[in-house]
Amino acid sequence: MPAEWAPHRRCWMAWPCNQQVWGDRLQAARDVYAEIADAISEFEPVTMIVRPDLMTTASLVTSKNISILPMAQSDSWTRDTCPTFLIDGKGRAAGVAWRFNGWGEVHPDYQEDAEMAARVLEHLNLPIYTSQLVTEGGALHVDGEGTCLVCETAILDPARNPAMTREEAEAELREHLGVSTFIWLDAGLTDDETRGHVDNVACFARPGVVITMQCDDVDDPDYVVLRRNLETLRAARDAKGRALEIITLPKPKPRFKDDGTRLTLSYVNFYIANGGIVMPGFGDAADKVAYRALEAAFPDHEVVQIPCLDLLYGGGGIHCITQQQPSVSPP
Repeated sequence: MPAEWAPHRRCWMAWPCNQQVWGDRLQAARDVYAEIADAISEFEPVTMIVRPDLMTTASLVTSKNISILPMAQSDSWTRDTCPTFLIDGKGRAAGVAWRFNGWGEVHPDYQEDAEMAARVLEHLNLPIYTSQLVTEGGALHVDGEGTCLVCETAILDPARNPAMTREEAEAELREHLGVSTFIWLDAGLTDDETRGHVDNVACFARPGVVITMQCDDVDDPDYVVLRRNLETLRAARDAKGRALEIITLPKPKPRFKDDGTRLTLSYVNFYIANGGIVMPGFGDAADKVAYRALEAAFPDHEVVQIPCLDLLYGGGGIHCITQQQPSVSPP
């Protein structure tokens, strides 16, 4: 059960390819993916999964530091479609292939992505553990010491796991992640099409320390749920019996798609690299506040902030498009 701040062997990403998702913003999405990949590659190797017919396009935009792997894909959210990597007590690596159904059939064209986790593990010649739980990597966050953060609306979503109880979900997560303690948050952000991925609202900075979003505007539709999530975290104890130290990040001002739905803007949705933090910026007054907060939370990391509004129009942030593969001994 590796934590995200443990040493990484590489970061996995996938090239934007779904015209239906991105519309006329597809090229802008590719530009920001390339910028994020380049930033991460300054800290660790990056492998970009690319649909075979897009190999030339991707190679012209990404830097020479990015390895390109041709593979069939439906979309470009590797946090959710690549495996959740594991390390056992002897330093051996493996991965979990969760059942994937397009975030509860939100996007019906997901068949290639449903196979991506298994294909990546086969490419790496690593053992595959297949789960019966329909979920995604963005719905889970672990501390590496037995504690798991989840949002109820995503894990117990009837479109993913109809009739599954909390106890049954915990049993499945316990078996595949080696966790023993669960912190259930109520929900995620308004208009999050994943219906509550935890990586938009809370994550572990290290064992015993959680970063979460706070909202001070009582008229904001996220105010109540973020307040409840904060209260839950304050009352929680982790697998070691510790009360959690809580670091809060501000909520940026709302931005909207053309249809009036809110973009899921979150500074919590950042990527922890080897010695680096790659975080989003939204052209908001809170950008600098969030940047300084993450600098303080990760004093041994270099923080890089990248403008990400073009990415959010596709439905997710920096954490959503990245998946870390932990290092093992020997590497």
